Amino acid sequence: MAEEQPGHQAAGHVDEQALDEVVRFTSELIRIDTTNRGGGDCRERPAAEYAAERLAGAGLEPRLLERTPGRTNVVARIEGTDPSADALLLHGHLDVVPAEAADWSVDPFSGEIRDGVVWGRGAVDMKNMDAMILSVVRGWARQGVRPRRDIVIAFTADEEASAEDGSGFLADQHASLFEGCTEGVSESGAFTFHDGRGNELYGIAAGERGTGWLRLTAHGRAGHGSKVNHDNAVTKLATAIARIGEHRWPVRLTPTVRAALTELAALYGEQADLDTPGFDVDTLLEKLGPAASLVEATVRNSANPTMLHAGYKVNVIPGQAVAHVDGRFLAGAEEEFAATLDRLTGVDVDWEFHHREVALQAPVHSSTYAKMRAAVKEFAPEGHVVPYCMSGGTDAKQFSRLGITGYGFTPLKTPEGFDYQALFHGVDERVPVDALHFGVRVLDRYLRTA
Repeated sequence: MAEEQPGHQAAGHVDEQALDEVVRFTSELIRIDTTNRGGGDCRERPAAEYAAERLAGAGLEPRLLERTPGRTNVVARIEGTDPSADALLLHGHLDVVPAEAADWSVDPFSGEIRDGVVWGRGAVDMKNMDAMILSVVRGWARQGVRPRRDIVIAFTADEEASAEDGSGFLADQHASLFEGCTEGVSESGAFTFHDGRGNELYGIAAGERGTGWLRLTAHGRAGHGSKVNHDNAVTKLATAIARIGEHRWPVRLTPTVRAALTELAALYGEQADLDTPGFDVDTLLEKLGPAASLVEATVRNSANPTMLHAGYKVNVIPGQAVAHVDGRFLAGAEEEFAATLDRLTGVDVDWEFHHREVALQAPVHSSTYAKMRAAVKEFAPEGHVVPYCMSGGTDAKQFSRLGITGYGFTPLKTPEGFDYQALFHGVDERVPVDALHFGVRVLDRYLRTA
């Protein structure tokens, strides 16, 4: 438990200033344009300096770390009261994906607060969580609270691309800053999911599919577009891409997904005999209704063609054609993923990993998961907390190189009709002020008891 000095507030009670700060910090961070277009086109330093200044205001000693000028990370440590306890990593990224202003109802970098909602790119991914961390830490400084275990705070660059300038750089070059950390907490978990049946679900992420971004290349004989050519690189590539796009991947249930299916089935009174021969996961998913979206993308590997590059003139057959595929694989299924790609691409198309990161698995019966669940239930007693596996990935992949087990835990309580998941990388990204207040309370409660 947290160390409580005489006269200090009990665990789980944040001060009003923290509630005000989380809204202001979210808005001000959004106003700092940290758009990551890939290929190194991003500058997180102004946001990193903003975060570092507020950490310093809480009595911490943040370090600014860069692999590339302008691509700045921030790391600070809060010393716990129990030196023998394992440390906890609390991390969030500072960069955001691009936003096309013409498509938005507001300026995506205005941080506008209107009708109880904060608008702008990063409102849910994930400057909201960055602001929660800052406001909780500053609240602790005002209250004189120290956690039981050391907490390492990291604000990272480059999560929305390769993470080479962010968590990858920190894990590879500054591992000593994370000494003692055994678990990590970051984005995409403990948010309200309304199931359309009157239930509120709160999914805590306890796993991620692996990332396998692929580059496919077909070679052929260049020539005139009017001539017969049976060695056409575009044709070869198109054939392989069509096979990949149409492939039906087999079901592979990881422990996290099994737990999610079991708990969801119990909630809705459905049978989930996962080990019964002939068990049809798709039939079960249909019975779960909207809640199926929490797990349906993670019962299989996947590979979606996303980019094509070939040719330079309509009457010229190119000698090479290239495609990119967004591949994702489950824990324990990477070898099967690669073997399947070998078969689907065939002998005429070569493929390689353009970007590759591991799949993650975290225990759902751990004390850490139980404490996260308890923190959510304290402030949303009507909610149903369930584990789930992320279909995509986070900085937890890079930090796993240091032996850190990652969970997704960015608590938000949102009203029915607020499609939180659709706002990730979406138009008119926004977050309710009340959701931020809930997040601060829950995060504060969890971290004091972690």
